[in-house]
Parts: sequence; structure tokens; C-alpha cells
Amino acid sequence: MSRLCDGPKSVSELSEPFELALPSLLKHVRVLEQSGLISSEKIGRVRTCRIEPHALRATEAWLHQHISAWESRLDRMEAHIERMKRKH
Repeated sequence: MSRLCDGPKSVSELSEPFELALPSLLKHVRVLEQSGLISSEKIGRVRTCRIEPHALRATEAWLHQHISAWESRLDRMEAHIERMKRKH
């Protein structure tokens, strides 16, 4: 997806740096489309993909919420481990 940050790209452009067969890359494209993270349009034989910013913003909010929860859990676990070390 980072390759789409510069703007829309064709599927063949997206596949260039990877050793993936085009059908395999298309499977990844379909998953990203189904999640709403990207959209694509086929004109003739060329399928062009683009990022859907609104979906990325929702994903970022979800990740931020979960990162905060996990950081809090890890902080509590670290404190517990330190208490256990001091007991021994």
C-alpha cells in the first residue's frame, strides 16, 4: 500500500518490485478492496489501484485505540515482573 501513497498505480506497476505472479498480486488487491482500504478501476486491460483515505483514517483510529490498550497492559505486566523480581 505504501507504493500507492504517490498516487494511483496499475497492478503491473505494483507488482514490479515483487517476485509475485500477477494472479497472486490480484488476490492481495481483492483483499484490500474488500476491506475498503483501496479501490481499483479497470479500463481496457489495465487495472489501476488507489488508496481510500477515509478507510485509512478509520483504521488509524482503530489501531491507536488498540495500541493504547496494549501499551497499558504491557506496562502493568512489566510492573508485575519487577515486583516479582524484588520478592526473590
